[in-house]
Parts: sequence; structure tokens; C-alpha cells
Amino acid sequence: MSFDPVYAPREARIWEIVFPDHTNHLGTLFGGQALAWMDKAAFIAATRFARSTVVTARSEQVDFHVPVRQGQLVELVARVNEVGRSSMQIDVELHTEDALAGTRRLCTRGRFTMIALNRAGKPTEVALPSCKVLE
Repeated sequence: MSFDPVYAPREARIWEIVFPDHTNHLGTLFGGQALAWMDKAAFIAATRFARSTVVTARSEQVDFHVPVRQGQLVELVARVNEVGRSSMQIDVELHTEDALAGTRRLCTRGRFTMIALNRAGKPTEVALPSCKVLE
């Protein structure tokens, strides 16, 4: 019997587009929506790295540098930067891209702490099997 090797990517990238229902009264991305997208990206990165169910324990130091406008494309880049016994520190960046011009800007960045859980919903060790860690 042959098995595919387990790989543990440290990075996840997802794309969104800012629709009118994602914006505030100024026509820019609502901060809560940005945080939800960032949390989703952190969740994906942590889940793929740990190959475990994860939950968000903390979000910290989220900085909004540049407003994101309706109609812009958004790329979220989440990277696993630190691994503890059951926790993972995920840094997330939110970039905008002008689809026509191809220009990009870093708009928001933050750090999320994700906790790996076992089947009983209790914190469990982040298993680091002999696997290929993709940078």
C-alpha cells in the first residue's frame, strides 16, 4: 500500500473581493469583515500545518494602514511563524490589488494565536511528524 507523504505548508493564501455589503458608510472595508477574513486565513494556515482541528485563542496587534475600497481585490497571506505545544502564532497580511493596473498595497496586518484540539475538544500537542515543511 502506498501513501502520499504528509506535507505541512507554513503559508495559506486566499482571495476575496470587496462587495458593497462588506463596506461601511464611507465605502471602505468594514474592520469587522477584515478581521473575519484574517481569522479565516489564520484558521486555514494553522489547520493545514497541524493537520488538526484548531480554534482561535487570540487576535492581537491588528494594524489598519490603508483603507480598502469597494471593488478591490484582497489577498490574505497567513504564515505559521511560531509553534508551541498546542498553540501556533499566525501572522496575517491583507493586501489589495488593483486588478487593472496590477498594483498592490499592504493594508492590514495582525497576529493570531490558534490552538490545536483533539477529538474531545481539548488542547492537544501540535504533532510535527517527519514531514516536509513547505516554506
